[in-house]
Amino acid sequence: MKFYVASSFKNIENVRYVSDQLKKNGYKHTYDWTQHERASTMEELKSIGQAEKNAVLAADVIIVLLPAGKGSHIELGIALGQGKKIFLYSPNEELNNFATTSTFYHLSEVKKCFGTLDELVHEVIKQTKDY
Repeated sequence: MKFYVASSFKNIENVRYVSDQLKKNGYKHTYDWTQHERASTMEELKSIGQAEKNAVLAADVIIVLLPAGKGSHIELGIALGQGKKIFLYSPNEELNNFATTSTFYHLSEVKKCFGTLDELVHEVIKQTKDY
């Protein structure tokens, strides 16, 4: 099972934790963007964008950790368009706040997850073991 984790640089440690836990359970990470610094040129942006797009397309499962940046939301859109299994995580239920939520968070293809990161990992494994 191949996975990709989308989020913002604010969540880099959480992304690494989720990725490590999934890898320990035999999942393959399609791209680890946390190993790089922020892009500083347009060429770097293009290269990173291509790598992240390829990673989303190669993954069976996409995990989006909130809060997420604009790139993560584009990755969510790619995943939706490709019919990928999607997990949207928030440690609280902020994504249900009508004033700040996105319409795409509430599509049937998106599995909303709340609680701890360990609970998220458990849910991903439970939902994808026969996928």
